[in-house]
Amino acid sequence: MLVRAKPVLCVVALLALLGVVGVVVLIDNLADNIKLPRLSPECTVNADGKVTLDTAQMANAATIAAVGVRRNMPEQAIVVALATAFQESKLENLDSGDRDSVGLFQQRPSQGWGTVEQIQDPRYAADKFYVALKKVKGWERMRVTDAAQKVQRSAYPEAYQKWADESKVLAAALTGRATGAVECVVPDDPTVRGAEAATALLASLQLDWGKKLAAQAHSAEAVAGLTLDVANPNTGWRFAHWLVSHASATGLERVRFGDLEWHAPEGKWQPVADGRGGSQAQVVAEVFR
Repeated sequence: MLVRAKPVLCVVALLALLGVVGVVVLIDNLADNIKLPRLSPECTVNADGKVTLDTAQMANAATIAAVGVRRNMPEQAIVVALATAFQESKLENLDSGDRDSVGLFQQRPSQGWGTVEQIQDPRYAADKFYVALKKVKGWERMRVTDAAQKVQRSAYPEAYQKWADESKVLAAALTGRATGAVECVVPDDPTVRGAEAATALLASLQLDWGKKLAAQAHSAEAVAGLTLDVANPNTGWRFAHWLVSHASATGLERVRFGDLEWHAPEGKWQPVADGRGGSQAQVVAEVFR
């Protein structure tokens, strides 16, 4: 019996191996014919480096930057804020975390950051972070991780530094220092269209930038959307990049500034198709009709 067991075991092992190989070959053959569903449209940011985010992350990053600009915080403060949110939540507005931590920065109601509802508002959370950072003496001269740690008091004080490079790329684009740097692919099946989308777009703009800054926005007469009056190219790209970052949730189809235009389905900044060019004094946004 013992002598016969060896060949039987070998045959079983060989059959098992052939079965595994067959499955691998089948999967390999199917791979060329099966396209996995795209979980989320992507945004790519190019500004002396490259960062790829999904649309929710991109919108949160743009909001964090907008709140910083509105508070007249320097670009380095926005870098610190973005690195903190990267580490704490991967730029996702989480509804839970360690102990009672919530939101982009995993702030804790029990530590005086605000109510759960307040902290889960990205604008409120970002504002509270900047307020706390501004109180840190000499934060401007600190490493990103040291400045963040002074605010967060994390058990992993070095963790924020690994997000410094990504945060610098995002900050350069979202403060307007880079041209055509934020590109998001957004399908042409928005949840809102026309007047409803234009209203949502203006409301979102006012929430991030405040009524004073958003007052320069007005309804575009020729298209369903709005125009933004800007004083210089830096401000123009700041708003243009913010608009693209929030395009997925606001039904935005096109953004035009100067001689470049972003179109949602393609997701790229390209020369204006009709050759007319645009104005350096206005950013034009069009929503899906």
